Amino acid sequence: MQHSIKVTINGRPVEIDVASETLLVDLLRDQLGLTGTHVGCDTTQCGCCVVHVDDTAIKSCTMLAVAADGTHVTTIEGLADGDTLHPMQQAFHTRHALQCGFCTPGMIMAATALLARNPNPTEHEVREGLEGNLCRCTGYHNIVKAVLAAAAELREG
Repeated sequence: MQHSIKVTINGRPVEIDVASETLLVDLLRDQLGLTGTHVGCDTTQCGCCVVHVDDTAIKSCTMLAVAADGTHVTTIEGLADGDTLHPMQQAFHTRHALQCGFCTPGMIMAATALLARNPNPTEHEVREGLEGNLCRCTGYHNIVKAVLAAAAELREG
């Protein structure tokens, strides 16, 4: 069964027909071409698919697209301001917080949601805040450093 939904994605209103069983991650990637949101496990274990729905970080592989009707969704593509990276994206780049890059969009989206809740986290709080996101390359050290650096930059204005 098809459903017509209205959702604002990265600040742009979208009206689209989706099947009842379409996952939000599949809508974003397959129907809207926003491939920055990755599919890693389809079981909420890895966090590669994290997006913000009404400013809350969610794993889009477990949310039906029809449940996003009437919401505001922000993906990794929506964080930058034109050609200017979001401070979290820049911190991941300058602090070498990525290697293969597969987990990076989900990490960045989870980290920005963490800082929205707690703008001055400790290292322990960053590690706890990202525990639902898996990285198989970096060992998390540079990821944590990047989040702390972005937090400092965002606090400074």
